[in-house]
Amino acid sequence: MFIIGDDPVVSGLVASLNRPGGNVTGATIIASELGPKRVEVMFELLPHVSAVAMLLNPNNPQSAIDSGNTQEALRAKRKEAHVLHASNPQEIDAAFTALSELKIGALLLIPDPLFQSSRAQIVALAARHSVPTIYYTRTYPTSGGLVSYGASFAEMYRQMGGYVGKIIKGAKPSDLPVLQPSKFELVINLKTAKALGLNVPPSLLSRADEVIE
Repeated sequence: MFIIGDDPVVSGLVASLNRPGGNVTGATIIASELGPKRVEVMFELLPHVSAVAMLLNPNNPQSAIDSGNTQEALRAKRKEAHVLHASNPQEIDAAFTALSELKIGALLLIPDPLFQSSRAQIVALAARHSVPTIYYTRTYPTSGGLVSYGASFAEMYRQMGGYVGKIIKGAKPSDLPVLQPSKFELVINLKTAKALGLNVPPSLLSRADEVIE
């Protein structure tokens, strides 16, 4: 079984989402489709920001798709968008230095395993440079980041656990549709927002699945 952030049909893992074929099934987080949602969250929190940056790993082919959808959403709002690259921890440091030089008002993190493993570094840099950053999973705001919007991994793993039970009882993976997120989470770290001098609008707070104080 697999869990990925891109389209398993495009990547060749399965024949289709409904009928995987072969001997494999799993879950897709459809991360690329959530970029525009994160843009909406960002501008609800930061309505007056004009210059925005995206941080992505150029070595990850999926990043082009994820960032493309996000850039389209920014263009629709007539916002200036900068793309910053980082493929190792040293380049992450350099990217945040560039943010200060460009006078960027907010940062959108494009999903990538490197950024997940460098979570503590990224959250610390965002605080040090006072850059409001929008993340893609709750592990960032629970570690001190500002806000995240993304699929609930806990719910996805629960669903996958159900699939494991079915397979143990004799079901064929090829007959089990690829799981897609059924629950999405908005998590806000109010303490971090206050440290950045941000007032989180009540409309955003009321929709949050978790508010960290």
